[in-house]
Amino acid sequence: RIGEGDTGPNTGGMGCVTPVPFMNDAFMEQVTNTIIEPTIQGLAVEGIPYNGFIFFGLIKVGEQPVVIEYNCRMGDPETEVVMPRLQTDLVELFLHMHHQTLDTVTIAMNEGAFATVVAVSGGYPGNYPKGLPITFNEVALRDMPATTVYHAGTTLQQQQVVTNGGRVLVVTSSATTITDAVALSKAALRQIEFAGMNYRNDIGYEFAS
Repeated sequence: RIGEGDTGPNTGGMGCVTPVPFMNDAFMEQVTNTIIEPTIQGLAVEGIPYNGFIFFGLIKVGEQPVVIEYNCRMGDPETEVVMPRLQTDLVELFLHMHHQTLDTVTIAMNEGAFATVVAVSGGYPGNYPKGLPITFNEVALRDMPATTVYHAGTTLQQQQVVTNGGRVLVVTSSATTITDAVALSKAALRQIEFAGMNYRNDIGYEFAS
């Protein structure tokens, strides 16, 4: 949702954190046994060959994982916290998928926490203006090596970066804790300006340490 405290209209994801503390071994075993394996078995029963990403959109209801959606692509902004954690070469994984040898690979992940916060246009998810100039404090941002700014709804007009969509920028940071990673992403966003810029200040609040 667009508003803090999960208020206001539904939107695309306004932020994301990893690792999620409740996703422990016992919970992931439930996910594997009740969702992932039955999905793979269902594809086999239906005679559907599948080689690629399956995105499982899950929520936790009580102590149970529940599927709310499948996608044949990675999610946004989930991708922006998952990919920085991946130590194994992504192209290598794609090649193993192609050759059907993925089961021979051990996928290595970075330790630590990652947090993404999305900056959106004023008015999103309703009507919003486009073509608004975006300014970046490049000196300050270059001094944030643990942070990456991804462009989404932007374009270039006469050498000026301007807004071109509802979801404008995605900022991802790494730290030792989720709280610190979120703080870094919000600190980076304070070095970026465009008229009507909005982002949620409470991303990851339920996992704050």
